[in-house]
Order: sequence, then C-alpha cells, then structure tokens
Amino acid sequence: MPTIADTHIINRERVQPTHANNYQSAHGGIVMKWMDEIGAMSAMRAARESCVTAQMSRVDFERPIPIGDTALIDSYAYATGRTSVRVRIEVAREDPHTGETEETTSAYATFVAVDDGTPTPVPELTAESEECKQLRETALAEEPSR
Repeated sequence: MPTIADTHIINRERVQPTHANNYQSAHGGIVMKWMDEIGAMSAMRAARESCVTAQMSRVDFERPIPIGDTALIDSYAYATGRTSVRVRIEVAREDPHTGETEETTSAYATFVAVDDGTPTPVPELTAESEECKQLRETALAEEPSR
C-alpha cells in the first residue's frame, strides 16, 4: 500500500528567459505546466498506474519568480478515491545564491489512474507518520470545496 511519504516529490527548475513573460518572471502557464507534471508524478506513485489530470483547483499566483531564480515545485498525494488521486502542489522561488525561499504559487489537483485510457482502481493511501498525518489533515481542511 503506498504512503503519503512515497508520493512526496520536490523538483527544481531554473527560470530561463524562454520561460519568462514581459515582466521578466516565470510565465504563469509555464509554472502551471511544471505543477501539472510534478503533481502527476506524485499521483502515479500513489496509483501505481499512469495518471491523467482531471481537475486543478484555483491556482493562486501570490508572487513572481524572476529569471535566474529557481522554482521549487513540491507535491504529494493526500487522498484517493476509487480511481482518483488528490494532490497538493506548492511552488516557491529560491535565490540560487543565498538559498532564500519564498512561497509563490499553490493549487490542489485531482488525477485519474488509467490503464489503456480507461479509469482503473487505485490502492488506498496511508499516512504512516505524524508528519504525513498532519500533511493529510491540512490538505483536507484547506482544499477548495469539491
């Protein structure tokens, strides 16, 4: 049975000029692409199957990520349904010179496990540690109404 810890992924992307908008910071669509990709990887670890995006909640862009900074994309699965996996995704900017970080973007997403394009059942997700139980409780309490 997969655990919340098994699904936790942190990825880094250096914001390049090709990722930027007219304001010299990461384009929102690029950030959403990174979020979707890493979120899907967390879902696949939970489902043990390929997963496709079914829904993404309101994406909150709280502050920009300037060119040259690093985008830290952090995701974990916190709940499963019959064929679905719910994932929390957070993004922070990191100054590569100082290591200073600041939260920038967040969302909740639902992915569906598929086998040959058909939804397929997923195993139950367990929270084995107090930290994982807290992550699950926080995500459930803060997720937008479904």
